[in-house]
Amino acid sequence: MISQQTIDAIFQAAHVEDIIEEFVHLTKRGVNLKGLCPFHDEKTPSFTVSPARNIYKCFGCGKGGNAVTFLMEHEGLSYPETLRYLANKYNIPIEETALPEEYEFEKQERDSLYLINAFARDFYGKQLFETDLGKSIGLSYFKERGLLRKTLDSFELGFASTNRDELTKTAIQAGYNIDLLRKLGLTNDHDRDFFFNRVMFPIHNLSGKVVAFAGRHLINDKKSPKYINSKESDIYHKSKVLYGLHLAKQAIRKEDYCLLVEGYTDVLSLHQSGIENVVASSGTALTVEQIKLIKRYTRQIKILYDGAAAGTKAALRGIDLVLEQDMNVELVLLPASEDPDSYIKKVGVTSFRDYLDQEAKDFILFKTNLILKEAGNDPVKKSCFN
Repeated sequence: MISQQTIDAIFQAAHVEDIIEEFVHLTKRGVNLKGLCPFHDEKTPSFTVSPARNIYKCFGCGKGGNAVTFLMEHEGLSYPETLRYLANKYNIPIEETALPEEYEFEKQERDSLYLINAFARDFYGKQLFETDLGKSIGLSYFKERGLLRKTLDSFELGFASTNRDELTKTAIQAGYNIDLLRKLGLTNDHDRDFFFNRVMFPIHNLSGKVVAFAGRHLINDKKSPKYINSKESDIYHKSKVLYGLHLAKQAIRKEDYCLLVEGYTDVLSLHQSGIENVVASSGTALTVEQIKLIKRYTRQIKILYDGAAAGTKAALRGIDLVLEQDMNVELVLLPASEDPDSYIKKVGVTSFRDYLDQEAKDFILFKTNLILKEAGNDPVKKSCFN
């Protein structure tokens, strides 16, 4: 257990406004700060933060407390997890006494899952930059996409070699548990690597820890899916994760809107070009949990998809969910045959930003224009609007 001396140091160091501003947009109101309550839907700010008293209070739903209670309520953390989060944030060394055996086992296993994913991330990174196969296949692919070394490092990209058991053997030799490798989906039931001959995209949680991986093959094989993802685990639920959010959250708050795209490389390309308030839905249809993640930082969302029919349908599927969360939503469709990655390379970042501003449409206008376009010159279909 965390010692009382450490707990006292954490409470003394933790400023409630520092913590809450990571999740809620606050504005100065006299000696206090105000914002929209993250615990219930509201249009007029009733959530007040008092730096002088080091507390928060919502006069709409009644929730209140300090930095610790906010993190426990908002992030769903346990008390010990919250203390560790704050100790890490404020660089406070943790002194511990013996933990109860049951909690110690759960904590150790969860920590081990993160450690194994970190090991796999480093392993795939070395494969990409330090092996002939990784450089000739994986690194060449990323360079063809125009990605710079800085971007590869920021998103911790990698490569899984053609050797079907290289990661598993290396991890076991390093002392990692084969059962936990299987639990994370890095190793299959036959003790072989799940990911092989693919470029690797680590998927991070909000704090930047790797919770899962996506792998993209670089060959045309109809029998093999282009992308495969880690299976869900105790630390990864795909419906609750947005790709790139750990790097985008500050820019989202600053720009006061989130740009949602479909693909991993779209996020990489836009981020590299300076459009950092961008995330992707991480290989799944947009979910309520993902929308709520965005809502922590802004109530404005622009959904950006390519101009193909599939992109249009995907855009429409997410609208109702966004509106149900009382968020403002605009849609932007790119020209036919273009995706965000290809279009920003074609027109440059300035013209791309201009396109986002000029072509963004609210959902009613967007849907109306789409139906009119589909109707063409058909008088029967057009009569629906008369």
